[in-house]
Amino acid sequence: MKADPLLPLYRDQHGAGAGRDRLELLAALIEGPVFDPLFRGEVIRVPAGHPVFRWACLVGRCARPRKGSLEMCHVQYEQWGRAQACGEGMAAFLAAAQPLSPSVWVEQVPCRVCPGRPATHTRWRLCHRHYMRWYRRQREGQDGFEEWLAGQVPLNGYGPCRVAVCPDLAATPLGLCAGHESRYQTQGRPGGAALPPAWSRSYEVRGLPVPVALADREQFGAWCAAQPPVPWPGQIILAGLAPLPAAEIRWGLFAHTQRERHTRWDAGWVQALVNTCRTRGTVSLTELDLSSCTTFAAMVAREMLHDLRLAYFTPEASRDAGFIETDHFGVRFPERGSHFDLTGIDQRWLRDLLWDYLAGLLSSPDCPRTGGTFDAFRRAATELGAFLAVDAPGGGQDPAQLAAAHIHRFAADQRHREREGLASLVMRRQDGTPSIVTTTTRAITFNHARKLLRWALDCGAAEQAGLSRQFITAMPGAGPTLLRKRSPFPDEVARALADEASLARLAEVHDPADFGLRDIWETIIVTGRRVSEVLHLRLDCTGRYGGLAMLWHDQTKVGRYDQAIRIPEPLFSRLAARRETTVSRFIARHGRAPAPAERAAMALFPGRYRNPDGTAAVTYQWFHLRFKAWVDELDIGRWVPHQARHTLATSLLRHGATLTHIRRYLGHVSDRMAEHYIQ
Repeated sequence: MKADPLLPLYRDQHGAGAGRDRLELLAALIEGPVFDPLFRGEVIRVPAGHPVFRWACLVGRCARPRKGSLEMCHVQYEQWGRAQACGEGMAAFLAAAQPLSPSVWVEQVPCRVCPGRPATHTRWRLCHRHYMRWYRRQREGQDGFEEWLAGQVPLNGYGPCRVAVCPDLAATPLGLCAGHESRYQTQGRPGGAALPPAWSRSYEVRGLPVPVALADREQFGAWCAAQPPVPWPGQIILAGLAPLPAAEIRWGLFAHTQRERHTRWDAGWVQALVNTCRTRGTVSLTELDLSSCTTFAAMVAREMLHDLRLAYFTPEASRDAGFIETDHFGVRFPERGSHFDLTGIDQRWLRDLLWDYLAGLLSSPDCPRTGGTFDAFRRAATELGAFLAVDAPGGGQDPAQLAAAHIHRFAADQRHREREGLASLVMRRQDGTPSIVTTTTRAITFNHARKLLRWALDCGAAEQAGLSRQFITAMPGAGPTLLRKRSPFPDEVARALADEASLARLAEVHDPADFGLRDIWETIIVTGRRVSEVLHLRLDCTGRYGGLAMLWHDQTKVGRYDQAIRIPEPLFSRLAARRETTVSRFIARHGRAPAPAERAAMALFPGRYRNPDGTAAVTYQWFHLRFKAWVDELDIGRWVPHQARHTLATSLLRHGATLTHIRRYLGHVSDRMAEHYIQ
């Protein structure tokens, strides 16, 4: 794991005074009226049922914390496993499950009698001395706890725990809380701190001070200074942090709660990040080497750094730093983050042109609906910049030295790479391998580079940068490209893709967590819907109308919403079963059934990540990668899901449907698309 590549941008933004300015900024935000007071303290205690940082057991009124990554406490989870093995559903289990009383402490609680001492018994909430007194009274056959409690005299406490960052009370005269005393014993008692044998009876009961032996006071003090706090469910301790990272973490926690779709953060992951910062003396999260963090702490830090980037950088500062944040303009593209990195473009003038153009798009009424447009412009500028870096004088840094010849050589190089199937100079695939220049990628590069440069010429940005008109006008368009229509599946391929054994393997091997991969594919091949139309089906997308099974979907590509088509009974039953699975998972996460308003917004195929309310569907990339792996495994050649749509259209045509019927049923934009099936 490497450090965030954007960390130098934070460090260089304001120079030496950056830390002071950032602390003042965050302090103003934290003291603002919209900031949740829960996160202002040095010790943050999150309520058990917090909507974002919940740590309570899912079973209603169960007083025990959930176990690790599980949604229930250990006992309830074991009971759920047995119920599930008997075929019981989550909703029925949660309705019948009995809440459990506390079995472990979830935070230190003071004794009911002496507030200076911690309680040691979860039921009676008494310190050790008073619990033993009550125990002996019970052994003698006497009860009446409240009467006995009223007659007890408070005992002096032992003060706070000597560990510098621990807010708890010491449990013994040694000066350590129960958790740190146990840790001290486990680690070999550095410094040799010890109490006399039977110290309570020998000294405390007699009213004498308890002596503490110390072989090496400095070593014991160093141990106390270096120890992290004892972990408690839902507790985050910021003591010992420098002011700036403490403020950054407070802001990061609050910003995380403001996301509509958020990842899961456990308090322990945040505390691990705090402990790392404290141990390393970190002066800001922007200085932290994320490779020194645990996996989950690094994940938390990266998300916090994103929110800090929005706070620390104005749009103008992000332009200088070489990135653009769509959140600065109030725009967030579907299934995309806010951050678009432009640092891959070497030439500052070209990068600034692209930033200005993209900022104009974000502020325009015609702002793109998806991030694909931004990707295309970034690719074009990156390809052009990479070529100029090796071909133009001075790496193309001075636009005044660029001429039409440089564009001519760039276009020739792109066409050569397309023709020979060579890799791009700079672009990489998601797996890190070089991206091959194809007809499509070359056309994207030409068209978007030309559009960007022409815009610069028209608005005067080119003249201001010193870019010549000849250089701009030399940039060619993509020209005509061969557009190959997708053919229907051949009969043998169609049989392989609908074979029961193949479909079973699609579900078992490529979707072991059962997010509906097989259901999605069967819906596509039966109905001929576009992949996106199936992926984004709502939870209650099926119903009976006049006794007929119907599927309701949105044809967003052609601007049609709430379109209904008839579907066969097997598909109707399959989607009904998927609906029950989706609702059951919602119940498993929240401990209750979705409310009517929540149900109306839920996706039939909800994604796993950043999706607590189930409103976001699985992504096309998720489906495509698994479908491709399945097709490759079948060894039937290269096929894409969209060809199922063409296969259904030819089948309809063969059975007497007209082009008008096909166009209406499949939601085509024009008759030309439908006419493809008879050519």
